[in-house]
Amino acid sequence: MTAHVCSAKGRRDEAMIQWLIDVSLRNRFLVIAGFLLLGGWGYWALRTVPIDAIPDLSDNQVIVFTDWPGRSPQEVEDQITYPLTVGLQGLPGVRVVRSSSAFGFSMINVLFEDNVDIYFARTRVLERLNLLNKALPSGVVPTLGPDATGVGHVFWYTVEGPGYALRDLRALQDWFIRYQLNAVPGVAEVASVGGAVRQYQIDVDPNRLRAFRIPLSTVVDAVMRSNRNVGGNVIEANGTWSVIRGLGLIENVSDIEHIVIGVCSGYARKSITSRKCLKNNTLQVRPFTPIATKIRRELIRCPKKVLRSHTQNPLILQA
Repeated sequence: MTAHVCSAKGRRDEAMIQWLIDVSLRNRFLVIAGFLLLGGWGYWALRTVPIDAIPDLSDNQVIVFTDWPGRSPQEVEDQITYPLTVGLQGLPGVRVVRSSSAFGFSMINVLFEDNVDIYFARTRVLERLNLLNKALPSGVVPTLGPDATGVGHVFWYTVEGPGYALRDLRALQDWFIRYQLNAVPGVAEVASVGGAVRQYQIDVDPNRLRAFRIPLSTVVDAVMRSNRNVGGNVIEANGTWSVIRGLGLIENVSDIEHIVIGVCSGYARKSITSRKCLKNNTLQVRPFTPIATKIRRELIRCPKKVLRSHTQNPLILQA
């Protein structure tokens, strides 16, 4: 009985295959046309369907970074992270808010639903941060992270030059190359790693400050007040207007050395400049190099990130 059923099924399969062959031979034009149509559709799909080598499956999130130097993680958590986390939870489309506090900085990840537009989310977060700034300590300003994801880190380049110091290469990167790359459509951020950032360091002699009875805070305030321009008024004379303004921006080392930080009272009033409070009467100009810089000399590495919309596959966004 079993052998009879198997032989009947085999005869039906052979008859179906024979029928397909007969139909194909009698309609050769339709078979060739169908083959060409199927091949053309496959070629069109190959050229138009977007394919990612590394699909961007990251969350739809906005990063809020707040820097508060010199503070412990507990202080950062109590005065920065907690107020921002509570205030950002009520935004429309927010799925979860994650935060972390470390020494001197706070990082908050605001995760939105997948159907929320990233620029809409960044606008809502920025509006809420403007309201929450009043609850933060003085001088603390939270900033948004770049509009890029982990797979948006697409390009590294180096700035090299024989005979150029690290300070010159870093200045070239920060003031020329970075601005040109930021103008390219789709680039979200160009970060600089390494090199030497030019800065002025004032080494104050505490013994001289004690002799003049001047606290260190007075020196800091005097330097801050001296590096600014002051607007005046307009004087009209002989049919012409003359604009009066005070120029006080620091341009060289000599300008810092002649900053007035106090006045001695006695038989003769005498101004005390910052030069009189320096060690060895010299102001040092030192390059600042990050501790995390692990690159060879005369080399600056610069990563470039692209926008989130340039890294995500449209099919993934629609899923």
